[in-house]
Amino acid sequence: MDTTQSITNNSRFQVSEFILMGFPGIHEWQHWLSLPLALLYLLALGANLLILITIQHEPTLHQPMYHFLGILATVDIGLATTIMPKILAVLWFNAKAISLPECFTQIYAVHTFMAMESGIFLCMAVDRYAAIYYPLQYPSIVTEAFVIKVTLSIILRNSLLMIPVPVLAAQRHYCSRNEIDHCLCSNLGVTSLACDDITINRFYQLALAWVILGSDMGLVFASYALIIRSVLKLSSTEAISKALNTCSSHLILILFFYTALIVVSVIHLAEIKVPFIPVLLNVLHSVIPPALNPMVYALRTQELRVGFQRVLSLGKSVARK
Repeated sequence: MDTTQSITNNSRFQVSEFILMGFPGIHEWQHWLSLPLALLYLLALGANLLILITIQHEPTLHQPMYHFLGILATVDIGLATTIMPKILAVLWFNAKAISLPECFTQIYAVHTFMAMESGIFLCMAVDRYAAIYYPLQYPSIVTEAFVIKVTLSIILRNSLLMIPVPVLAAQRHYCSRNEIDHCLCSNLGVTSLACDDITINRFYQLALAWVILGSDMGLVFASYALIIRSVLKLSSTEAISKALNTCSSHLILILFFYTALIVVSVIHLAEIKVPFIPVLLNVLHSVIPPALNPMVYALRTQELRVGFQRVLSLGKSVARK
């Protein structure tokens, strides 16, 4: 009788916080990872802030392509800042506890920013498609009003469709375990601790992946397939080189983003016996793209390099020219 009552009371118990254990299997020396992660985070913040300041400061960069780049930089800052301060707190100060509301908020923010990054890549692909397929009509097609409308649609789509993710997670009952073998609150990592059925959580997560990321990825690659087909029809080698150079920076970042996303998903589904690997890849996928995106654009876009030099007061001679 007492045993039955004890089990019943335990099943009704709701944990008040989760414990982020960090990187599974390397808890003793995981703090050494804090230095490269902190450097990546600072690089992501500094480089993306520099892009925003440069685009704002340089009138020649007030074009749709650079507006989308500025939006991408803002999303990158949001994505990195959503996870990195807590990860560094875990690694440096052993601040592993996180309240349920904070955890569910982080789940929502990570999902939203990740989907927004995918949406902005789609907008960039459409922008390049219009610039190459309809060069004469491009200024009248991709206007500032167009940029505002598609940006608002991306924000509304992702912010609304992601609401059920933390809501469904918060409706689960967490009665015994509260230790998460991760550095951040991931939806499936948190809901796997629940004592009740999480089928609906898994189903909605899978549906989001197909509806948002899957459709974005399909449209992005379809756009670039059309772009490449159109470019290869050009008679001038110089025109082909110029067109490919215009799209190459976007294509590099898009390939990296979606390839990394697919690798993380496959590793998670494969249930690899070394849990450290998917956790590390998950963290790196949230911080490397924000740090990588500005560098790719800086290296491959002359207008942006000149803008950087002017903003940093290193290009007065360039300005005179």
